[in-house]
Amino acid sequence: MTAACGAGSTDVPGGRDISSGSHHLNLVAYATPKPGFDAIIPAFRDTRVGGDIGFSQSYGASGDQSRKVARRVPADVVNFSVEPDITRLVTAGVVDKDWKTQYPNNSTPFGSVVALVVRQGNPKNIRDWDDLLRPGIEVVTPNPGSSGSAKWNLLAPFAAKSNGGAEEKAGLDYIRKLVSNHIRVNPKSGREATTTFEQGQGDVLISYENEAIMLARKNGSLPPSQRTDYVIPPQTFKIENPVAIVSTSTEKDSARAFLDFLFSDEGQRIWARQGFRPVTPSVIAATAGDFPGRIDKLWTISDLGKVFGPKIATKKGGTAPTGWKAVDSELFGTSGAISKIYDAGGKS
Repeated sequence: MTAACGAGSTDVPGGRDISSGSHHLNLVAYATPKPGFDAIIPAFRDTRVGGDIGFSQSYGASGDQSRKVARRVPADVVNFSVEPDITRLVTAGVVDKDWKTQYPNNSTPFGSVVALVVRQGNPKNIRDWDDLLRPGIEVVTPNPGSSGSAKWNLLAPFAAKSNGGAEEKAGLDYIRKLVSNHIRVNPKSGREATTTFEQGQGDVLISYENEAIMLARKNGSLPPSQRTDYVIPPQTFKIENPVAIVSTSTEKDSARAFLDFLFSDEGQRIWARQGFRPVTPSVIAATAGDFPGRIDKLWTISDLGKVFGPKIATKKGGTAPTGWKAVDSELFGTSGAISKIYDAGGKS
């Protein structure tokens, strides 16, 4: 299986062959964590249990990748940006209904927070969400129709401006202004958005913190015009990127061994070194210094779900949905408020 994000072969990260072995796993993932898996997979293959397990990898926009697996593209392990992209596979009959309880932390081995990537020296003095709406500021963020990253990126300012969804109109007004006046390009994935920004488009890239860290680490090898800094807004959003084993896999034992490694202390330290926030408390504490920036309020999907769920139940009846089910219904589904804003190009 070849890469879906234009990155070339994924069988030799760092020059190391990862395809050989009497067992084989197809990993289908969203685009952003490729640098993490490029470090994780060779380390797993250095273990006793992982030494005879080869890998093929496919990376791309989270929603697009999910739809491919639903159509039965070969896959053993999936890692997507947002929970609904795995829920789609449950509906399609290729992921178990209880996938969230099969591993710790709702089967989420790493995450991030939403950050603002700027040109080195922050020449436009971008500090917080209001700065993105200043006249002339051009913002790069992917399209929420294809990218899970885009959903996280938009939820951060929405939550900040709506007090966690309690003042929904204020949050939607912000998103409408952002889309209509400041977002000029809509790449399909978070990785494509990063590439777009690297190529010189835009003043601000809304992105995962790990992408921001990755870009900043490149500064020493880049000309000044291509160097970046990043800002963590005082109010931002917790990004949670789940994994699951595909129920039709013929390599479930190998898949379980790999997912166990993702949650191991060694795996967690590798995620942290690649700029992703670990989820194991001991590793979180040990790596806290690797993630600078003061966050006064870190909003979560659970926070928004608690607000939207009762509203949806009142309108439609039945039990109040929670988490992503509530958020997608209210904001991103075919009739969701943010989807409508995008469909209208930000116009009221």
